[in-house]
Amino acid sequence: MPVKVSVIVPVYNPGIYIEDCIASLLRQSLPPDEYEMVFVNDGSTDDTPARLDALAAENPRVKVIHQENSGWSGKPRNVGLDASEGTYVMYVDNDDYLGDEALERMYDYGVANSADVVVGKMAGKGRPVPVELFRRNHPHATVENAPLIDSLTPHKMFRRAFLDDIGLRYPEGRRRLEDHVFVTEAFLRADNVSVLSDYVCYYHVKRDDASNAGFQRFDPVGYFKNLREALDVVERYTQPGALRDRLHRRWLRNEMVERMRGRRLLNAPEDYRKELFEEIRGVVVERFAPGVAAGLPLAQRIIAGLIAADRFDDVVAFAEWEASVALRAEPGPVRWEDGALKVDLTAEYRVGGQPMTFPVGRAGAAPAGPPRDVTEAVGQVSADSVEQFRKATADLLVRERASSAQYFQPVEFTREILPVEDGEGSRLVLRATATVDPATAAGGIAPGNGLWDVFVRVKLGGWTKECRLGPVPRRSRAAASAGVVAGRVVLPYWTDRGHLALDVDRAYKRLGLSGLAPGDVSVTGDRLRASLPLYVPVDTEVLLGLTGPACSDIPGTLSPDGSGAALLEAVLPVGELKGVARRVTLCPAPKADERRFLGLPFAVRAGAGGVQVVRPSGPSVVGRLARRARKVLVRVRATASRVRARRA
Repeated sequence: MPVKVSVIVPVYNPGIYIEDCIASLLRQSLPPDEYEMVFVNDGSTDDTPARLDALAAENPRVKVIHQENSGWSGKPRNVGLDASEGTYVMYVDNDDYLGDEALERMYDYGVANSADVVVGKMAGKGRPVPVELFRRNHPHATVENAPLIDSLTPHKMFRRAFLDDIGLRYPEGRRRLEDHVFVTEAFLRADNVSVLSDYVCYYHVKRDDASNAGFQRFDPVGYFKNLREALDVVERYTQPGALRDRLHRRWLRNEMVERMRGRRLLNAPEDYRKELFEEIRGVVVERFAPGVAAGLPLAQRIIAGLIAADRFDDVVAFAEWEASVALRAEPGPVRWEDGALKVDLTAEYRVGGQPMTFPVGRAGAAPAGPPRDVTEAVGQVSADSVEQFRKATADLLVRERASSAQYFQPVEFTREILPVEDGEGSRLVLRATATVDPATAAGGIAPGNGLWDVFVRVKLGGWTKECRLGPVPRRSRAAASAGVVAGRVVLPYWTDRGHLALDVDRAYKRLGLSGLAPGDVSVTGDRLRASLPLYVPVDTEVLLGLTGPACSDIPGTLSPDGSGAALLEAVLPVGELKGVARRVTLCPAPKADERRFLGLPFAVRAGAGGVQVVRPSGPSVVGRLARRARKVLVRVRATASRVRARRA
C-alpha cells in the first residue's frame, strides 16, 4: 500500500527525550502500513544511534540514516525528505511528540481540502506556541485571512510533490531560522494551507534541563543575518504595500520589539542586551518601510521608535516600567446552569500590585516621533489604552495540566471605565461570564480525564497578557458542587494557591459524598432514595454497585431535586441482601470506556423488618496497615523507575 505520510525526525543527542517522540509515533492511529518514520542521526555522540538501529531492526516502518554532524537541523531534514516515500511529509523534532491521532487527522484534513501545507494545533509544554491561529479550523487559510505568519516552526505536514515542484528545501549548515525561510516560502507559494485546530497534533516540549537548541543563547550577528533571509523571501513573493508590511511586522514584533520588552530584556546580561539592541537596530533601520511599525499597537510602536532613534537607555527604562504591569483576574460566582459551568470574572491590569490607573477622557493623536522620555511614553500608552478600550477583549481558556493542551471557551464580556477612589484617573475593567460545557469544552468534544487549569487572556492597551483565574483567599473559596454531565464527573475546585481548576473523572474525596449519613438515605420496600451533593441537568442513568460475597450492579437514576443537588433512586434486589451488609458504590458514568465506582458511606442489608441502611464496617487494623504499605511501595517503585530512566 502506498505510504501516506513520512515522519522526518532530525536527531542530535536527545538522550532520554527521544523516547516520548518514538512512543508517540508508534502509537499513531494511522494504520502501520500507511506511514513511515525516517530518523536522520546528525552525528549524535550519545546512545541514540544504537537505540535507533535497534528500533529499525524490529520495525520495518523505520528508516535510520547516519551522517556526520552538519551543525543544525536543515540538512538532516533535507536528507530525510530525499529518503521519504510518503505523499505528505511531517517534520517532528526529536524532543517533541505527536498526539495519537495526529497523522491520521492531518492527512485526512489535507486530502479533503487539497492542502499543500497542513498546520496542526500545537500545545507548548514550557514553550510558547501560537494561540490565536488555533481558535478555530481554517480549511482554506492564507497569510491574508489567517495569522499563519505567527507559526513558522517546521512542525507541519507538507505535500511532498508541492515541495519538489517548487524546489523547496531547508537552508543547511550551522545557522538559525532555517525554518522561517522554509515555512515562509511554503506559505507564500502554496495553493492552499489548512489549519486543524480541534485536536492537539503537536506537543512542543521544553526539556527539564532547557537544553533544546531553541533555548540556547544565540550570536546576534548571525541570528539577524539569517533573519534577513526570511525578509528576503517575503520581498521575493510580495509587492510593496500593506501585505508585505504586515508580514514584515511579524519579525519586527516577535523577533525584535518583544526581545526589548519587560523581563525578557531585563533578565539578559547587560552586555548581551546592548549587543542585541545594536543588531536589531540595524535591521529596523535598513529593512522596514514606515508602514511596518505604523501597524503596531502604540506600546510596541514606541519601542520600535526608540530602537530606530538609537535610544538604548530609554528602551531599558521603558522595559522596567512594563515589567511592573501584570494582569489580575478575580473570579466571581462559579455555578452550574443548563448543563454547563458558568464562571464569572473581573479582569484588569495592575502596576506594582495595585490597579493600574488611566487618564480620564479621550486622548489626542499620539505624536509622530518617539516620546521625549519614559514619563511621556507611559503617559502616551495610558492615554491610548483608554482610547482603544472599546477594542479590548477577554477570553477564558481551559488547559490540561498534563499535556498543556488548551481550548477557548465561549465568553460574554462588558467593558467598564471606573473612577479611582480618592484619587484622579480611571480604571479599565473587563467583566466576563464564561461557559464551560463538559460535552464540548475540548475543541468540540468532552475533555479527557485529568486536571484542567483555568486561564484568562486579555488584550488591552497594546498588551496581550494571560494569568490563572485567582487567587482567592482561603476563607472566600466557594466553588460549585461536582456535576455529572455528558458522561463525565466534573468538579470545579480551588488549588492550594487559590486558583480555579477542574477535576474531570478523578476526584473522590472532594466530591463530598463522604458527608452522607445513613439517616440521609431511605429505603421504602425495595426502593432506595438518597440526596447526593451532585449537579445533574436532567435525569441521568447511573449504576449502583453492591459489594460483598457476590458483587452485582443495579441500574439507578440521578435526578435534579430543584435545590442544586441530585436525587438518587434505585430498586434494590432485596433477595440478595439477606445475611450480610452490602456496601454501596456509585458509577455516575456507566457508558464511559472505563467505569469508575465511587464508594458511598453506607451499606444495606435485608432483615425481618425490611431493608436497613447501616454504616459499612471499616477495614481491620491489619488491613489498614497493609493498604498503607502498598501505597508506600507504589511510590518507592515509581521513584526508582524515574531515577533509572534519567540514568539510562
